[in-house]
Amino acid sequence: MKKQLDISSDLSWLSKGNRPAIISGPCSAETEEQVISTATSLAATGKVDVLRAGIWKPRTRPNSFEGVGEEGLKWIKAAGKETGLPVSTEVANAKHTEEALKHGVDILWIGARTTVNPFSVQEIADALNGVDIPVMVKNPLNPDLELWIGALERINQAGIKRLAAIHRGFSSFEKTSYRNVPKWEFPIELKRRFPELPIICDPSHISGNRDLLGMIAQKALDLEMDGLMIESHMSPDSAWSDAKQQVTPATLNRLLSELIVRSKTTENQEFMSRLDELRHQIDEIDEEIFQKLGNRMKIAVEIGKYKRDNQVTILQVSRWDTIIKQRKSLASALGLSEEFTEKLLRIIHKESISQQTKIMNESPLVKS
Repeated sequence: MKKQLDISSDLSWLSKGNRPAIISGPCSAETEEQVISTATSLAATGKVDVLRAGIWKPRTRPNSFEGVGEEGLKWIKAAGKETGLPVSTEVANAKHTEEALKHGVDILWIGARTTVNPFSVQEIADALNGVDIPVMVKNPLNPDLELWIGALERINQAGIKRLAAIHRGFSSFEKTSYRNVPKWEFPIELKRRFPELPIICDPSHISGNRDLLGMIAQKALDLEMDGLMIESHMSPDSAWSDAKQQVTPATLNRLLSELIVRSKTTENQEFMSRLDELRHQIDEIDEEIFQKLGNRMKIAVEIGKYKRDNQVTILQVSRWDTIIKQRKSLASALGLSEEFTEKLLRIIHKESISQQTKIMNESPLVKS
């Protein structure tokens, strides 16, 4: 049975209109003046729905700036009063949660380093039991969808019905152009399982670089995400944390103006008719693909039997190397990317080995 989250259909806490929600503010609250001046400039754009600022900063290494602490809660509330906008901050434990609630913070979010630990999430959930406040949950550091869902469920079970997920990408040992690799398939699968759950994209933490913000934000909107969380600072280059990924309110205003917000549906019947035709073609091709894959695996099973009966190993490295080279050349000629081709071949090869392994573990038929 498909699991559901008990979520309120009223999303007015997140966005005041039909457009995507915009959450913005400095990575860290540094001074009262910095918080209020940034918030005032953001509010003046008319495009920001929620103000954000980090009060407690869970840093990777000690002796880094770890936030101003409880004093900063007064600053962000003052900024909210000045602008008329709700304010949000990150909490990582029960004490943070209690202090944020005491100061009247409007929306809480749970960061990636906390989501990864069910004990910490449950501690926050217990502190929220009986409290009516919206909560947003970032994906865990590692690409584990069940861990993300588990954190959402824990908060939901505490009685929080105004709930959202934040996609901020995943840590990777490999060096890429991203600070955190987006792995878009994860928020897509989360939306498939829980279509009622709002998903916000955090381009700032995915990019780690302000030059990539627009591209990532547009991609998120094209994947039907419900909003964006983008860090903004009056003087980004002098920010006390994550300087490279923050933008001024003026730059944010331009970035948002350049984004294309496409409709999820249309009443254009000609468009819908043609779309249905194309989708039908895809359905037919997919059926052919799976039939071919099924036939391929039947042949792999026969090969497995032949190898077993002749005491030959499953893996033939030279054959696998030939397949990789030949298929990549063919795929390239057909306009398919090398990355996609290699991933697909590895998945098919893994299944082929799995099928042959089953055969290898069986006793050969005794010939009469």
